[in-house]
Amino acid sequence: MAVDLGKTGCRAVLWNSADSSRAVSSVAGAPGLAAPDGVAAARAAVRAAVGPLLRELPDAARPDAVLVGAAGAASAPAAARSLVAALLEDLPVGEAAVTSDAVTAHAGALGGRAGVVLAIGTGSVAVGIGADGTYARVDGWGPLLGDDGGGARIGTAGLRAALRAHDGRGPATALLDAAAGLFGDLERLPATVGRDGNPARTAASFAPEVARAADAGDAVAAAIVRDAAADLAETALAAAGRISAGGDPLPLAVTGGLTGLGPALMAPLTAAVTGSGSGPAVRLVPPLGDPLDGARLLALDRTTPHASLVVRVRRTTASPPPPAPATPPASA
Repeated sequence: MAVDLGKTGCRAVLWNSADSSRAVSSVAGAPGLAAPDGVAAARAAVRAAVGPLLRELPDAARPDAVLVGAAGAASAPAAARSLVAALLEDLPVGEAAVTSDAVTAHAGALGGRAGVVLAIGTGSVAVGIGADGTYARVDGWGPLLGDDGGGARIGTAGLRAALRAHDGRGPATALLDAAAGLFGDLERLPATVGRDGNPARTAASFAPEVARAADAGDAVAAAIVRDAAADLAETALAAAGRISAGGDPLPLAVTGGLTGLGPALMAPLTAAVTGSGSGPAVRLVPPLGDPLDGARLLALDRTTPHASLVVRVRRTTASPPPPAPATPPASA
């Protein structure tokens, strides 16, 4: 069983190796393992995602392993270890493992090979793994201190521009009407953004509106998206520079929900990473798979360069597995 636990959504897949079938379940995400109560929120989200899959199994069946790629795991290793222990308490699995969602994204996108993966969603992070096992992580510091160019940053910049236009402090922009259409009364926008306890996720929900406005020719929105693309390119090239030993260009795959913004973001990003006149050379490649494919690969294969980045605990015979969760928790 593989789980991709991000700040916006949590997806789980149960693979049956006997017939190559797979079942998928999706719920809301969690703020990240490094956040206050991050382990509890992650635990609830994983239970909510995997519970329906486990309840469909025959009584005598159980997954051999669950591997979770969790946002925040890289910067909170103690929380990752706590989540592994919690998963063994909660789920009827033989082994539980946790790593960063950036690591599972890398493994899935490049099939466990060397290169750079730029993962862009609510946040942003680049992970580079060299042929010699050299590991580099760039950004992924969260919406307050980093995640430059990510969805929360784009959405926040768009909302700030809307409020500036609303106040008469900034230029007119289509983002004003877009923000009112999505969130309602702008006088209440600060409370609206924070009401669900995950303001980064809420702000990121405005990123598609910023991209649409940019595509339609809005100058303010276009500048926000161009700045985001420049930030993302800088992040990817920094990761490449830390693992590059010269020679052939490193493969670079871009993954994550923010790629769905389309040419408004991807065209300037592509130009920035491939047209850089200095620094390491990279070549854009399509991702081979998604973070769930990476989580499955890492659950099965302990020989990739990613292996040292995975926290694993195998259940002992003295600790029998619990039954599958009877019902999803009230909140993920």
